[in-house]
Amino acid sequence: MKTKSLEGSRRSTKIVTYTALIIGSIIMVFPFLWMILTSLKTQTESVRVPPTIFPAQLVFSNFTDAISSLPFVNMYINTILMIVFRVIFAVLFSSMAGYAFAKLNFKGKNILFGIVLMQMMLPSQIFIIPQYQMVAKLGIANSIAALVFPGIVSAFGTFFLRQAYLGIPNEIAEAAYLDGCNQWQAFYKVMFPLTSSSVAALTVFTAVFAYSDLMWPLVVNSDLNMMTLSSGLATLRGQFSTNFPVLMAGSLLAMLPMVILYLFFQKQFIEGIAMTGGK
Repeated sequence: MKTKSLEGSRRSTKIVTYTALIIGSIIMVFPFLWMILTSLKTQTESVRVPPTIFPAQLVFSNFTDAISSLPFVNMYINTILMIVFRVIFAVLFSSMAGYAFAKLNFKGKNILFGIVLMQMMLPSQIFIIPQYQMVAKLGIANSIAALVFPGIVSAFGTFFLRQAYLGIPNEIAEAAYLDGCNQWQAFYKVMFPLTSSSVAALTVFTAVFAYSDLMWPLVVNSDLNMMTLSSGLATLRGQFSTNFPVLMAGSLLAMLPMVILYLFFQKQFIEGIAMTGGK
């Protein structure tokens, strides 16, 4: 009797769990389905009350209107370059700073690391004005360098890789010193390769954060040809009225790079996120 009751409780628990997961999946997928369906509607259908789910007739001209309204080729290039350079700088400088905070002893170490933590606690919008003033004085506004500028140093990456280096025993670096390595060689030949999983996770997060960055590209680049996908799509929203089918079509086109990137590097995405959860 006890065995049957246990089996019954387990079965009911599985049913409840799977039902909750299915409902959660539907809630998550529904906005994407709505975006696809809206991109194929007419302007009248998109604002109809009560709303219509399926379009009466498929309107593919919304995609051509979106392409003609925005320089998608330039925005694709700008977005890709911004992601690539932000990832390179984040991995390069965060790995060195994280190693220094984790394994080296120097004056002011705790104070400097406290400043890094303080930057993580403050909202990023606070830094927009001083960062823009720096960009303006450097004369690099409306350029790829301006898009990359806030990502040259990553407080999150520094903290994240510091935690990774703290998990590596000091004996490994000491063995490298005994084998004749200096401090720099011990870092990039021995210690840095041991953080490959953490670096992969940082790459994933940096790419996603850079791709979804909206406010900074809108502030620093006023030229439409120098905007990223997210900031360019924001210009499709009118002050008094918005052509939602064209906006949804443009959003669907803007999603393609990240979807393709995920399909090719799905394993790295999952492993990176799972590894950060394990840490």
